[in-house]
Amino acid sequence: MKHNMKENCEHCKEDKIKLGKRLKIVGILFILIFLISFFPIFSAFNESLISYLELIWWAILLGLFIGGLVDYFVPEEFIFKYLGQKKKISIFYAVIAGFLMSACSHGILAISMQLYKKGASIPAVITFLMASPWANLPVTILLFGFFGWKAFMFILAAMVIAVITGFIFMVLEKYNLIEQSKKIILKSEYSWDNVKNFNFKNSVKGVTKGSVNLANMVLWWILIGFTVAALIRAYVPEHIFMQYFGPGIGGLLLTLLFATIIEVCSEGSAPIAFEIFSKVGALGNPFVFLMAGVATDYTEIGLIWSNIGKKTAIWLPIVVVPMILIVGILFNIFL
Repeated sequence: MKHNMKENCEHCKEDKIKLGKRLKIVGILFILIFLISFFPIFSAFNESLISYLELIWWAILLGLFIGGLVDYFVPEEFIFKYLGQKKKISIFYAVIAGFLMSACSHGILAISMQLYKKGASIPAVITFLMASPWANLPVTILLFGFFGWKAFMFILAAMVIAVITGFIFMVLEKYNLIEQSKKIILKSEYSWDNVKNFNFKNSVKGVTKGSVNLANMVLWWILIGFTVAALIRAYVPEHIFMQYFGPGIGGLLLTLLFATIIEVCSEGSAPIAFEIFSKVGALGNPFVFLMAGVATDYTEIGLIWSNIGKKTAIWLPIVVVPMILIVGILFNIFL
């Protein structure tokens, strides 16, 4: 059975209406919270909110725009050919695609959900999510600026974890321990009609429609995620993080806990990771902070839960967190 944008699910129109309502409700609440934050008593929260908005607005818009481009211009069969088939090579394609992406974690969320809608397999989508926020070109440059040659270890470890995660999810899918990827019959030939017959007016409408549909899917989760993160930044003293992020097992576990709470944007988290490194002098802690934020981020898990399935969402931290902690321990011992 073929799938396209009109056939993504049996109740596609109903789902779009529900998602649109969720975004309106969360959006209105966020605007009210933002306006209330201008009262002097909430000045710290207001400053934190504005800081986060400045960090991630462009990433969200870029992610939605790229998602709209994918929706309108890229044939589903092309996506399925490289990311949708249940083959090991799809995992490596996903890592490469994640590395080349230039959006941060929340921008990547929008793109990854669009890839899933277009037919990318669940293991490939998870691999893409794990590889892109930290193993992408802009953050690579940023990390090398902070950590020097040791940043190479960050990137290499992130990509290795992403590949291993993809292979594990292939096994989980094989034994029906997670949801099954969409079954799509691949045409022997496919055409890039919207590219070959490019029309500016139609393209703007098509990309905008795809971006709006994607915004309905992901933006309400993003607003919830960074509102909570802004509260943490505003009212949890920074010295508490620095005092308890020690190089021992307890410090790594505490790092894991707070990374789960405050991860918002890779570019914004990289300087915090460097501060942790400069205070504790151990490379494992900032690595856990960066990677665990992606693997345990409630925004990401919530989106996977609501768009792919609860089994996949539950298995993500179960599979990834132990690997992150092991690498963190090894980094603290040998680097």
